[in-house]
Amino acid sequence: MLEYVALGLLVFVALTLFYGVIVIHDIPYEIAKHRNHPHQDALHVAGWVSLFTLHVLWPFLWIWATLYRENRGWGFVNKESDERSDKNNTENSLQLIKLQNRIDVLESALKQLTKKVNDVEEEFPEKAVTHPFNELEEAAIVKQDGVK
Repeated sequence: MLEYVALGLLVFVALTLFYGVIVIHDIPYEIAKHRNHPHQDALHVAGWVSLFTLHVLWPFLWIWATLYRENRGWGFVNKESDERSDKNNTENSLQLIKLQNRIDVLESALKQLTKKVNDVEEEFPEKAVTHPFNELEEAAIVKQDGVK
């Protein structure tokens, strides 16, 4: 009689351990399901694969399941900083547009001045002046090349 009780207890402990291991390996899937994780099925399958790989994958599955949150996705940024970032992006784009407009105005003014200088030089070739920018450019080239 005592032998049957011991055998029943042994079978009960073995089944409890077997069931316990399966339940423990389903924890990452349950976390993923609770968080509406986009990779729920992959986590579930990987949990079963982890049973056959001596539980090597299980800690990584736990991390993978806990990284995703439905309200913030994969990131660690809250909504306030996202709003600030959007506001900064808008301000930066406005500033970029203003700077581009200023550059366009300056370029058109430079073209007009260059055209006027060229017209004057054509009209009075004896009064043509070498531009200081040409001399600076030549000096920069000599400095870079080391040869004059």
